[in-house]
Amino acid sequence: MVEIVKTSLVGLWMTVPNPVRGLIRTMRPKQWTKNGFVFAGIMFDQQIDAPDSFLRVLATFVLLCFAASTIYLINDLVDIERDKLHPKKKNRALPSGQLPASWAIVAAVILPVVALGGSLLLDPALTLVLAGYLVLHIAYSFYLKNIVILDVFALAGGFVLRVVAGVVVIEVTNFSPWLYVCAGMLALFLAIGKRRQELILMAEDAGDFRATFKDYNLPLLDDMLRMITTGTVLTYALYTIEAQTIRGNGHRMMLTIPFVVYGIFRYLYLIHVRGEGSAPDELLFKDIPLLSAVVLWVLAVGTILYVI
Repeated sequence: MVEIVKTSLVGLWMTVPNPVRGLIRTMRPKQWTKNGFVFAGIMFDQQIDAPDSFLRVLATFVLLCFAASTIYLINDLVDIERDKLHPKKKNRALPSGQLPASWAIVAAVILPVVALGGSLLLDPALTLVLAGYLVLHIAYSFYLKNIVILDVFALAGGFVLRVVAGVVVIEVTNFSPWLYVCAGMLALFLAIGKRRQELILMAEDAGDFRATFKDYNLPLLDDMLRMITTGTVLTYALYTIEAQTIRGNGHRMMLTIPFVVYGIFRYLYLIHVRGEGSAPDELLFKDIPLLSAVVLWVLAVGTILYVI
């Protein structure tokens, strides 16, 4: 039955015009999972069961997806020649010719207008956050991605802004700034891990693909990864102890720490032993133990905050 449904979906997908399929691919719906960070505020503020607040954050998630797809389009337009040199990225819609550049440019203009217009109707503060998100990532596409160390900080900043976006559209009462730090540290961990794997994948051609790879090397990235791994675990551990929301539940939230540690260790295992990890969002759905750790963490947090 599953195979029949899968075959039907593939057949339906193939009936879509080739440039439209290329546009959807370039919008990267698989990477919209990153925008799940927008639900952090409502979840830890214990409002996820409040319909009005949930719908506002859900709408914010959709608008963030439009904004993120804008950045993916711009990034691929900027990197189209470099992506042709990449063993995997050369198969993307733009460098492979599936998506005409003119289509990508039009979409890159329409999507941010929809995102910013919709956010203005939802909350003017969200408009400022989305505008900051777009400015940061456009600066990354054209400039920051070529500056060593600042490139990973820019990527981490985008994750923090996702958390901020989910906070400004609701009335938070027990939200802790520690959550911003946790999001930033985790994002740095993933960004550095991705840089490491890209450097290995590209080998001697890495400098031609991205300017910062002329300044990065494995010892530096491994040192950065070790430091940020420690920082991420400690930050989350402190959050489970110090955050105001958590204090109302005693110290039960500390029971979720093993899931976080296992998830981080599993990711390190995948990049160091199996040589994976260049796309963390895709790896999440390919590796069952890693996905299980994330799901169990969500269930544990939800149980502690909303059931016990």
